[in-house]
Amino acid sequence: MTISDPATDRRVFRPTVLDLGDALLRPFGHGLDVPGGIVPALAAAAADPAVARWTPLGGSGPVDVEAYLDRCEARWADGTAAPFAVVDAADGRLCGNAYLVWTNRDDGVVMVGYWLLAAARGRGLATRAATAATRWAVEQADARRIELYHAVGNEDSCRVAARAGFPYEGTLRASYTYGGGVYTDEHLHARLASDPFTD
Repeated sequence: MTISDPATDRRVFRPTVLDLGDALLRPFGHGLDVPGGIVPALAAAAADPAVARWTPLGGSGPVDVEAYLDRCEARWADGTAAPFAVVDAADGRLCGNAYLVWTNRDDGVVMVGYWLLAAARGRGLATRAATAATRWAVEQADARRIELYHAVGNEDSCRVAARAGFPYEGTLRASYTYGGGVYTDEHLHARLASDPFTD
């Protein structure tokens, strides 16, 4: 068994900022400066019905938000995940999240996900954030295959996947619980590092 060295291993996520023009992807953590503070902003995000329905953040209170931020910082520190806050470039407010996590680092397989607050929806931001994070994972962290999962009923996420260049590959039966302890079928979309990016 080989043990990777985070200082030299390319398959490590290192904190960075990605510029989308009207928005920035910034590393999530306690020090993230957003209007009103990151803990209240995340607690408000967790109260958004769509965020609560489709993400693990749903139903979080302030204590859970603190634990979420602790996990984000720990994952950035060990390079196993890249949880980005999507923030408005003009006023710094929290718009959403885009994240990457290694599901098989040795084989270069990453999962990408995202969510947006209601005020940030409808301008293609989820598509652009997922695309930017994916491109960064390929170019800077040697990701070979990037997978995207969403509940079968989450049609908005399915459209984002298609627009971001993730072809549908199949349905995973009873694969994930989106709250309430009920396992839900998911669609699997994926793209390869060799697939061209379109801007």
